[in-house]
Amino acid sequence: MDPPLILPPNIDDVPPPGLALVLELDKPLLVQLRDGRKVVGTLRSFDQFANLVLEGAYERIIVGNQYAEIPMGLHVSEEEIKNIQRADKEAERMKGTFKSAFDFLMDE
Repeated sequence: MDPPLILPPNIDDVPPPGLALVLELDKPLLVQLRDGRKVVGTLRSFDQFANLVLEGAYERIIVGNQYAEIPMGLHVSEEEIKNIQRADKEAERMKGTFKSAFDFLMDE
């Protein structure tokens, strides 16, 4: 029996990188940085190097079942980005966790 044949996706079905970001303009994104930080914000602009401008951005810090959000104005350069994905409302609620004041991080 021959092994299954795995074909690459049809090139017409794969948007070029720039177009993929255009489709995400004005939508909330979760950006994971190389140092492990997670930033959520609305994509307002980007350039050909995938530098992003996020509006209303905040860093989300998770400890156990609590999380805090640190507001920040942000321009993320492409060297720092590890992953970009759409931040849907279900994921933003973070099931099983609750939002807390930033002080809880200082107690430990």
